[in-house]
Amino acid sequence: MSNIKLFQTQQVRTHWDQEEDKWYFAIVDVIEVLTESTKPRDYWYRLKKRERVNGIELSTNCRQLKMKAKDGKMRETEIADTETLLRIIQSIPSPKAEPFKRWLAKVGYERLEEIENPELASKRTREIYKTKGYSDEWIEKRMRSIAIRDELTDEWKKRGVKERIEYAILTAEISKATFGLTPSQYREVKGLKRQNLRDHMTDLELIFSMLGEASTTKVARAKDAKGFIENKDAAIIGGKIAGNARIELEKESGEKIISSENYLPEKKIG
Repeated sequence: MSNIKLFQTQQVRTHWDQEEDKWYFAIVDVIEVLTESTKPRDYWYRLKKRERVNGIELSTNCRQLKMKAKDGKMRETEIADTETLLRIIQSIPSPKAEPFKRWLAKVGYERLEEIENPELASKRTREIYKTKGYSDEWIEKRMRSIAIRDELTDEWKKRGVKERIEYAILTAEISKATFGLTPSQYREVKGLKRQNLRDHMTDLELIFSMLGEASTTKVARAKDAKGFIENKDAAIIGGKIAGNARIELEKESGEKIISSENYLPEKKIG
């Protein structure tokens, strides 16, 4: 969530480049915000083509970066820094253009604040969830789950696990052992398409998800797991610890933990 910023109520994926000391923004997200297009990638393609005819190359200073899409997968996305983005915005007729420019300046200022006080980043993430209608109790669990996830991925990195594809495989192993479902299967149960699965989990689903990942971190350390294969074994063990606890609770309570409940807007209306 620290790499997602909210313009009004719409999400814009961002990336902070430590070496260059500046923000980059997902161009298609910005276009979706400004144009309300249902196909922002097509709009961006046509915009570049149109401006090229006028002798302007909009993508000259853009670059590709893998960013998490709404379906939770990492996909190549064209990004631009603030200066380049302002030039792109000039080519988009939109009443939101000026408010968006002011928002860009605000995001830059907030980043400087967060460098001075890291707790502000956590506070702003909470505000994003609050804006989207989540309860304070759920938000606290979600924030804890983010911290536990970060601790696990940091541990994987130290232990020689390659980012992205191997992280995704290990995450799926934990999920299968905990819930009997891969993340993609779980999204189907909840009727999700591109949305983040954990943003649609109930309290108990989040708790068991956290238990699976926290257990995996503990097991990986205890076994001093090295590389993908050994960490995969640790992921399965960690997931089984959470899975056994889930099964025991279901047995004693007579209720299933896995739920089709979600936080999609249409579910909350009425």
